[in-house]
Amino acid sequence: MSITSQQYNKFQEVSSNTLKVGIALLVSILTFGTAGYYYIEDLSLLQSLYMTVITISTVGFKHVGHEPTELGMIFTIVLIIVSLGSLAYVGSNMARFVFDGELANYIKTYRVDKRIAKLKDHVIIVGYGRNGEQAAMELEENGVPFVILDKRENVISRIRDNEKLLYIRGDATHEETLEQARIHEARALIATTPNDADNVFVVLTARSMNPGLTVISRASELESQMKLKRAGATNVIMPERIGGQRMAKLVHQPDVVEFIEYIILQKTQDVSLEEVSCKNLAQRFVGKSISDLKVREYTGANIIGIKISGARYVFNPDPQMILSRNDQLFVLGNPQQIKKLHEIMQAEA
Repeated sequence: MSITSQQYNKFQEVSSNTLKVGIALLVSILTFGTAGYYYIEDLSLLQSLYMTVITISTVGFKHVGHEPTELGMIFTIVLIIVSLGSLAYVGSNMARFVFDGELANYIKTYRVDKRIAKLKDHVIIVGYGRNGEQAAMELEENGVPFVILDKRENVISRIRDNEKLLYIRGDATHEETLEQARIHEARALIATTPNDADNVFVVLTARSMNPGLTVISRASELESQMKLKRAGATNVIMPERIGGQRMAKLVHQPDVVEFIEYIILQKTQDVSLEEVSCKNLAQRFVGKSISDLKVREYTGANIIGIKISGARYVFNPDPQMILSRNDQLFVLGNPQQIKKLHEIMQAEA
């Protein structure tokens, strides 16, 4: 896959312009030199072009035709000075392009682009501020593939330093940018920009392009919450509100808050709270109760909640509650226990 236009902008601005200027200067010098020798020295067009080439290349071959006239000598001096100056200009720009790191950045972006082309069932993070960076860290720790979208060059430069991160420099409100991020193959989009209006546009664009996408957006203002919901956001997060609630709960329920955060945010593999879908529930368990799974007995995990048919949440469900393939279980356990539960739920007798 060739590098995309958004990712290629910086490369075009420097290398393409320099190349165009270099070609234009070369053509101009060849035309100027050929015309000068043709009229001043009365040479043929081929001889004039030949004299121009050997002059600007400084190879020093013998003058063709008759001995040069004084005016021809002056013209040759001017042609050499002009050609050397042009070569120095183009060479310095190309050297600056290489040594300033633009060429290296282009190569990195090209490699990133090829990796993005293979993404599937990934997450798109729009904006790489504090919230975006934290979301990226969490996804990386859980092995979830993601790509970062940001239009700020200084942010992209910072992201580029980490070879593990996939990124696209561009405006996420534009369909072209989201196409580059393979939005049709994505599982979710997280909009983290501090500007609520930008988030609304991102959500609207993303929802129109992929109706089945899970869209999570940040909101700074309370009135923006409903606008984002109407725009198509699946969930709206207000960091300031959550932060205030957490600080208040730490006053009167500090151990509860720390315990929940340990389960959800801890970095070890001791315990985790996982969603277990009943979509692939074995036929022998359909219409049966939670107790028939014998989760605690066979796996050691605990079912602490259930989402019934994608609508109603039940915490600490009754063991006699009947299961269906539209339900979602919330299970507390270590990775091995969760894996064992998946195997039991999907295994036919």
